[in-house]
Amino acid sequence: MAKITAAEVNKLRKATGAGMMDCKNALVEAEGDFDKAIEGLRKKGQKVAAKRADRDSSEGAAVSKLNADQTVGVAIVLGCETDFVGKNENFLALANQIADIALNCDSKEALLEADFGGMTVAEKLIEQTGVIGEKLEITVFEKLEAPYVGTYVHINKIAALVGLSSKVDSAEILAKDVSMQVASMGATTLSYKDFDPTFVAAETEARIAVIEKDNEELGRLGKTLKNVPKYISMAQLTDEVMAQAEEDAKAQLKAEGKPEQIWDKIVPGKIERFVSDNTTLDQEQCLLDQNFIKDEKINVAKYVASYGDVFVTGFKRATVG
Repeated sequence: MAKITAAEVNKLRKATGAGMMDCKNALVEAEGDFDKAIEGLRKKGQKVAAKRADRDSSEGAAVSKLNADQTVGVAIVLGCETDFVGKNENFLALANQIADIALNCDSKEALLEADFGGMTVAEKLIEQTGVIGEKLEITVFEKLEAPYVGTYVHINKIAALVGLSSKVDSAEILAKDVSMQVASMGATTLSYKDFDPTFVAAETEARIAVIEKDNEELGRLGKTLKNVPKYISMAQLTDEVMAQAEEDAKAQLKAEGKPEQIWDKIVPGKIERFVSDNTTLDQEQCLLDQNFIKDEKINVAKYVASYGDVFVTGFKRATVG
């Protein structure tokens, strides 16, 4: 047969992403037939994929893509076995190519069946498993549609999407900042108003039990005990609760002998502290109720409101691991 040329090897490398020696060997085995060489590499990928099917693909890369008018965004995680591969330029390029395709898909299943240069995405992953030598899979698929969508990706480990109700002035800054908040703080819902009362009650009971158990040990060691909160969310701070908190604050000031004429200056700060101490669940899970990472004096809701007539319609988060 004719000698395999460097041009043929490079053509196969460009088509498959395989290494030089793998491409050369595939062409030799296929006697120079380009299509047979590609098929040979795919079969190799199938064998490697079958052997590594039970491997953990908890490493990888998180990437996001937006459509041209920024009304649709996707965030995916392409998983692999090692951090070394997850940082590889070719692997990252593959993840971004798949994310481009994902913009036109509504689910991970649809993405895997979508076309990738004459094969499905699922087939491409199998092929690249043979090329890279590690298990590859789409571990996370998230999609968000809104009048305006922004994104933020943190070192290819976390990709966040945020939807806004309108494209206000500097919407790109607002959406990126809130996406950064999502990536950094890991909210699970927009607001405490979305919580189910049963969930809040059960979570309160569980958290109090943990603190009380810790206090038993701290007490045994003669150390300062942790504060046991009565509440953990604004969902529990009714008008009656807040009125009682104000009365308690005034009673404390009276007991301390503070002049009544200065109570109005002190009570608001005590109420603010009361709310802070009794809304730990909101800070952990509610995006709009969290302290804004760029200015902890305000929450995210107030930061969004500073941009005018706009609100957050939703958010998504894709994380490696």
